[in-house]
Amino acid sequence: MVHRGARVTLAPYETGLVCTAQNVLYAGAVNTLAAGMSSQEAAQRLEQYGRNELGAARRGGALRQFLSRFGNPLVLVLLFASTVSALTGDVGGAGIIACILLLSVTLDFIQEYRAERAAAALAARVALTAHVVRDGEVREVPVSLVVPGDIVLLGAGDLVPADGVLLEARDVFVHQARLTGEPYPVEKQALSPIWDAGQTNSGLSPETPFAVFLGSSVISGSGRMLVLQTGTRTMLGRIAGTLQRPAPPTAFEIGTRQFGLLIMRFTVALVLFVLLVNLLFERPLLEAFLFAVALAVGLTPELLPMIVSVTLAQGALRMAREKVIVKRLSAVQDLGAVDVLCTDKTGTLTEAQIWLEGHVDPLGNDSPRVLELAYLNSFFETGIKSPLDEAILEHRAVDASGWRKIDEVPFDFERRRVSVLLEQGTRRVLIVKGAPEDILRLCVSYEVEGRILPLDEQCRARFGGLFDQLSEEGLRVLAVAWREVEPTRDHAGITDETELVFSGFVSFLDPPKPTAAKAIQALAATGVQVKILTGDNERVTRNLCRELGVPITGLLTGKEIAELTEEALQARAEECNVFCRLDPMQKHRVLLALKARGHVVAYLGDGINDAPSLHSADVGISVDSAVDVAKQAAALVLLERDLGVLHAGVREGRRTFANVMKYIMMATSSNFGNMFSMAGATLFLPFLPMLPMQILLNNLLYDLSEIPLPLDEVDAEDLTAPRRWDMRFVRDFMVSIGPISSMFDFLTFYVLLALFRADETFFHTGWFVESIATQVLVIFVIRTRRNPLRSRPHPALAVAAFGIVGFAALLPFTPLAPLLGFTPLPPLFFAVLGGIAGVYLLLVEVAKRRFFRVRVV
Repeated sequence: MVHRGARVTLAPYETGLVCTAQNVLYAGAVNTLAAGMSSQEAAQRLEQYGRNELGAARRGGALRQFLSRFGNPLVLVLLFASTVSALTGDVGGAGIIACILLLSVTLDFIQEYRAERAAAALAARVALTAHVVRDGEVREVPVSLVVPGDIVLLGAGDLVPADGVLLEARDVFVHQARLTGEPYPVEKQALSPIWDAGQTNSGLSPETPFAVFLGSSVISGSGRMLVLQTGTRTMLGRIAGTLQRPAPPTAFEIGTRQFGLLIMRFTVALVLFVLLVNLLFERPLLEAFLFAVALAVGLTPELLPMIVSVTLAQGALRMAREKVIVKRLSAVQDLGAVDVLCTDKTGTLTEAQIWLEGHVDPLGNDSPRVLELAYLNSFFETGIKSPLDEAILEHRAVDASGWRKIDEVPFDFERRRVSVLLEQGTRRVLIVKGAPEDILRLCVSYEVEGRILPLDEQCRARFGGLFDQLSEEGLRVLAVAWREVEPTRDHAGITDETELVFSGFVSFLDPPKPTAAKAIQALAATGVQVKILTGDNERVTRNLCRELGVPITGLLTGKEIAELTEEALQARAEECNVFCRLDPMQKHRVLLALKARGHVVAYLGDGINDAPSLHSADVGISVDSAVDVAKQAAALVLLERDLGVLHAGVREGRRTFANVMKYIMMATSSNFGNMFSMAGATLFLPFLPMLPMQILLNNLLYDLSEIPLPLDEVDAEDLTAPRRWDMRFVRDFMVSIGPISSMFDFLTFYVLLALFRADETFFHTGWFVESIATQVLVIFVIRTRRNPLRSRPHPALAVAAFGIVGFAALLPFTPLAPLLGFTPLPPLFFAVLGGIAGVYLLLVEVAKRRFFRVRVV
């Protein structure tokens, strides 16, 4: 073991592993760093150190999740009451209550566990990976399988998968704001052959020039990293363990919570009322207590979490078939609520098959010299290659063998350019490529046919006009410039990008995507505005909008945005649909301005610079080919970059929300009405209207009938506009429909007592069958705003509903009837039941139509 202060020799490919742990270094024999470790040794280390995960998302095994369901307070109360019943002699009743509870809990667990498994499988399809040296070759493995001692290759756009040191580094700049709060990238260097651990006060830190950490991202350059710590042992893991806070709730989660609180208030009030009435009538305390608790179970929408999980999982699976992978289940519904989509144009509105269209000198003449300089800049650039760089390199090969790279000033979105310092023989030249406005501003001369001439204001205006002309033709344009530097200069910086010689322009064509215009129209027809946020100039963007047939309602440039206050930007962002010449922070400001105006905003991006906006958007959307940083920040990942695919995802989000709302409308109308009637009946009945075990059985059968609800079809009108949670809507619907359910319940009580002279057992049986029939069959009315005879439910839902009603009707005639407290019913009862149920469903349909006529959602 080597303690702090000891000198550790670590040549780039030397045998040995250096790890830091609590300011201590230790060395252990591993295979040579050049070949990496073997797969067998990696498996052993994975067993020793665990998976490379922070562990926050772990929920334990299936057994633990199942047992956690019994932590529900209502379940515990019922189990306690069941135990008391058994001890007082009612063993049969106690056993039935326990069995019903076990079935209900098991049903909920199985459905939600399957939904979680499906969601996890989808997320695994877009899991982050790392390029690791194993068995002497580079392999792509999931980040979770990276272990201490691994050699990881890093490139621009990669997330650093663990804590470690750089053994090799070529112009590596990393962004480590998550650890330091510093917004600017910092340069990292390779570990020196001899490092004195005592040089730092606390081992490795973000300030250590050769150390990189989990949570950082590579902005430019490439390197080879030795992994030292993984998972919870990383710096970010230790921070997460002490400062971890839950993610802010989504609009969907807030809505379900508000609904739960609404039901809880009604539940507490009714339960207290029932207990008070039974105590006043001096009924058996245990029986009254069991009835009140069972009533609470009947009122509580305990199936809601399962319905939500299964519905969202089904939506995620359907979206996967539409080539949209869901990383966060609630994003399915959030996408359905989106009314503004912010997107770049490259690859979304255009083909992203960019090719080099021209290379001209300042006078507009074709120039091989401009192509050569542009090619050398792109060839030696180590940062992430843009589509424009790839188009230059694919256009025509230029012999770069006589050139040697000395240094580089990587691209950033403030400067909007990249520079490389190259050597050819005794010459050293700085070649700069970037946004024409910025490049021209830095130039003091220009070259034409080998002559270098001074660049005056007249020439500057003329060259600017040439740039405008190319942009008007729909071409994307980069400017190329250069300057000679001293032969001894071995470093390049931003300060060297001055007094340049303007060489000319390279122009690119990126044709509009044939499907884009149709997709924008389809999104607009479903209430989603598409706003274009691009770094390109307004002329190129105007030309694209013209070709796509997209009317421009307003246009803002980055320069104009920089001069606006937040309040002014909010007003302008509302009316404008095209934003040009934006840097990443300006894109972020536009997004936040739209959210401040009450919009639900989706953001589509795939670059390093898009990560802040992807994180801040209500729904962050990236693509499978995006850099790791963007994919991690996104909630949805498109396997195909097409707005048509996204439109299908929006519709699926609305379908999911509509099916969840069906269950909520059921729970707040017929189900709540039945429980309210049951509580009211205790005022005039000399006995309980239904036994506790019968209430639980009623609730279980009702839950079984609703399981296929996530599969149900949704009316077209529910997909035409964004849908959001509205508790006032839920409350108003409950007030409109619930009293009808209660009215028919009391009618049933009257019929049972007056027509059939029902005793306690007959009353329990008749009320149980009527309650199940009306409570389950009303789904066919509530599930659609249309005429229920013209809106067909999913076959599974129809089979489940009619099957449960049939089972409840036959149950009094089975051997189980005496155990459940039931007795056979006469044929006349079923005839009367058919009439009551038919009139009930008809009145609910009338009330529903009246409700939707006066209420627009």
